[in-house]
Amino acid sequence: MKAADTTRVRDFMIPRPVILGADSELLDAAKVLVDRQISGAPVVDDKGTLVGVLTERDLLEAVVVAGYHDEGGGRVADYMTREVEVARTEDTLFDVARRFIAGTERRFPVIEDNRIVGLVTRRDVLRVVLGSRG
Repeated sequence: MKAADTTRVRDFMIPRPVILGADSELLDAAKVLVDRQISGAPVVDDKGTLVGVLTERDLLEAVVVAGYHDEGGGRVADYMTREVEVARTEDTLFDVARRFIAGTERRFPVIEDNRIVGLVTRRDVLRVVLGSRG
């Protein structure tokens, strides 16, 4: 798989991904994920700095907590995952694939100059690998 050594994240990432605000209402963010048919999105603060990621798993946790306490809503920051692994535009397909295999992440925000410039998912890696076979 020669392409995996030379293909860079910038060549197959999702440019301009859906990004959520940390202070956004949780139910609004959930609607965005459902409407866009995505399983998670990076979360930024009011300065545009990456501060977390909101996933379907986080939303399920929020639903359970809300049901138990008979309340709803909240802010994205209250439920997001704060420890976020990122990819860089210069990372190789091989490096990103190895990181997906080693961890539980399904997506990595792509960072350049401390700003989110894209998103790379497990499916993106598979698409590139399968596309290079034909």
